[in-house]
Amino acid sequence: MKENIDLNRSIIVIDKPKGPTSFFVTDYVRKSLGLNKAAHAGTLDPAVTGVLPIMLGRASRLLDYFIHRDKEYVGVMHLHEQVEKKKIEQLIKKKFLGKITQLPPKKCRVKREERERQIYKFELLEQEDKDVLFRVRCDAGTYIRKLVHDLGVALGVGAHMTELRRTKASIFSEKEAITLYQFEEAAEEWKKGNYEKLKKILVPIEVISKVMPAVEVKEETIIKLSRGSPLFLNMLQDKEEAKKFKNANFVAIMSKGKLLGVFRPLSGEKEMIARPKTILA
Repeated sequence: MKENIDLNRSIIVIDKPKGPTSFFVTDYVRKSLGLNKAAHAGTLDPAVTGVLPIMLGRASRLLDYFIHRDKEYVGVMHLHEQVEKKKIEQLIKKKFLGKITQLPPKKCRVKREERERQIYKFELLEQEDKDVLFRVRCDAGTYIRKLVHDLGVALGVGAHMTELRRTKASIFSEKEAITLYQFEEAAEEWKKGNYEKLKKILVPIEVISKVMPAVEVKEETIIKLSRGSPLFLNMLQDKEEAKKFKNANFVAIMSKGKLLGVFRPLSGEKEMIARPKTILA
């Protein structure tokens, strides 16, 4: 009974192993489920493991609302000379927390120009001789390998990263990530008509309500809104929900808990309160 699963409105969170590229894993998931499109939220280098959220089918249209959010990593830094943990922590506090400036690595595909990034947390968990286990929470687009390199330069001894794992990407954590083996097993069962395993690992796209305000609209407005109509105040199930539009960049529009699309609030308007940005229905 494959019809019980709406793959085109779902997200699957893979625990990417070391070796394959993020594109390879995403394409493998897409082909395994017979979908035309899939997109991942944040590229991981082949050697990096961890959380790789994959938007399936029409859910791919919502990628931008997830991809530009915070990421968290755990890794191992190898110092080229031994340095006391306290000294490293003092330097991190002074130069590597808050707003920093990064120049992308030479091998990176993006244009090599300095860009500002926010480091929310950079803590040292353990140290054994020259190897240091660390945790970083940062803006999307932060180069952890470069962060470690720059710290080594600032310490005057040099350093490089030997291991890295992403433990969180946007609202998705490693607790909900599944291995490729678990995915393969669920996909094979689904192809045989047994959909329960796949259903358990899919995340409904309505989870977008965790990254932006969500409001309910009247059932009779669904067709108009799905065809690109602006959102008017009288379309809301509860006009009090209009308060959620204040200071919001985007609002998720729902009907009976199902996502219709993402709208951009309008300021200074009384009746027309938002315009469509991404229609999903």
